[in-house]
Amino acid sequence: MADYFIRFSSLLDVGTPDNAARALELYNHLSKAGASEEPPSDGFLLSIQPEHGGTQLWMRDDGTGDPERLIQFVRICAATFSLTGRWGFQFANTSDRQRVGAFGGGAHVLDLATGATVAWTYTDGWLARILDGGDPDP
Repeated sequence: MADYFIRFSSLLDVGTPDNAARALELYNHLSKAGASEEPPSDGFLLSIQPEHGGTQLWMRDDGTGDPERLIQFVRICAATFSLTGRWGFQFANTSDRQRVGAFGGGAHVLDLATGATVAWTYTDGWLARILDGGDPDP
């Protein structure tokens, strides 16, 4: 039996070192909420990146992660710290065994000022649709 994983790694600039410290508190609160869900969220790891002036949050999976939880966290940070501009990340769906259809991925872009999704893509089903003669851009 194969195990499946969602992998990602992204940075978010929250503007100041104080905001970065506050973001860790927001992350801890969100992680507690995710742990109490049934089933629990896979979540993600978070650390402050000092080599970027202490304002960058490094968000990444811990072997496997929860992209929806990551997006939720970024929206919370954007609203809390009045962030603007766009932020996005890519993710990969992988497996520890070679399986047909077990690999894919996607990307998601947010407008930080509004929290709205600007664009997203997900490759699950895309290849099969194209091979069946479907439109690559439905």
